[in-house]
Amino acid sequence: MTRTVVESKTKTAVLGFDEPFCVIGERINPTGRKKLAAELEAGDFSTVEKDAIAQVAAGATVLDINAGVVYNSNPNPNETEPPLMTKIVELVQGLVDVPLCIDSSVPGALEAGLEAAEGRPLLNSVTGEEERLELVLPLVKKYNVPVVAISNDDTGISEDPDVRFDVAKKIVERAADFGIPAHDIVVDPLVMPIGAMATAGQQVFALVRRLREELGVNTTCGASNISFGLPNRHGINNAFLPMAMGAGMTSAIMNPVALPVGPKKLAEKKAEVAAKGIVLPADMDDETFCQLFGLGSTKPRAGKEMEAIRAANLLTNNDPHGGAWIKFNKSPEEAAAAGAAGGRRGGGRRRRA
Repeated sequence: MTRTVVESKTKTAVLGFDEPFCVIGERINPTGRKKLAAELEAGDFSTVEKDAIAQVAAGATVLDINAGVVYNSNPNPNETEPPLMTKIVELVQGLVDVPLCIDSSVPGALEAGLEAAEGRPLLNSVTGEEERLELVLPLVKKYNVPVVAISNDDTGISEDPDVRFDVAKKIVERAADFGIPAHDIVVDPLVMPIGAMATAGQQVFALVRRLREELGVNTTCGASNISFGLPNRHGINNAFLPMAMGAGMTSAIMNPVALPVGPKKLAEKKAEVAAKGIVLPADMDDETFCQLFGLGSTKPRAGKEMEAIRAANLLTNNDPHGGAWIKFNKSPEEAAAAGAAGGRRGGGRRRRA
């Protein structure tokens, strides 16, 4: 049975068909986050610190680290990204002890992340493009790490799932030429938005089955791509993830955190309640108010997608005796009490290339 092993200094995460679904937290990525990009250029890592802690608390088993900021002061990422990657990797490792996924399109940043990472990180990513294969596969071999293989090549991203399968097969075969085994290749078959392609869901489920049965590889995806541009994206994601798991997908790069209710939304809801003549106790705090009126929480917490994943783990017998499901559904106070009573569990050992 295929198993892809990733490690931090003391903990191990395993991707496999008979393993719990692996959640790769995506939040430490400045792409599309102007505020985070500006903070990183200014040397402010406070959001990175918060995102690292919140994602692990929400259930992420691996954290993706992307340092892809184009500095206003220096637009050359080949110069700026490698040292920033090193800084973020070292910072995150000092805060949380989970395996990392080193994510960059800049080869120098990939190697900088590999040098700084403790244990055995996942490398993100290689494609079927010839130049990329020649740059990335030697790094994978040199550092003895698994790699995400994205199913596009020099011709771009094909809408034909058979073409995407062929690209994945090509990457697996080229990796074998470097002595890299198939169990260290995690294929991203590329999830298309269902709003743009009605068969996108069916395509990815069929692709994942083929990748599992014919190539024997683990798989991942950018989970939120499926719902891009549509209303109630969480509802779509909540259905998509268990269905993908049922087809054989073993991990996803995703946001495990339900973001806290902001002050603007809180104020609007309080005004709405007051306008209806509802009188609330003067000592009611904001968290109680949010819970009472179904707003969520004022604190970061596990998102609904995490609930769907944990339920699917239970239903596929990848949560023996339902222990993780029961723990997930305990109140924070109950979970803390159970943890104190049960003691701590040790993780895996450190392994370097």
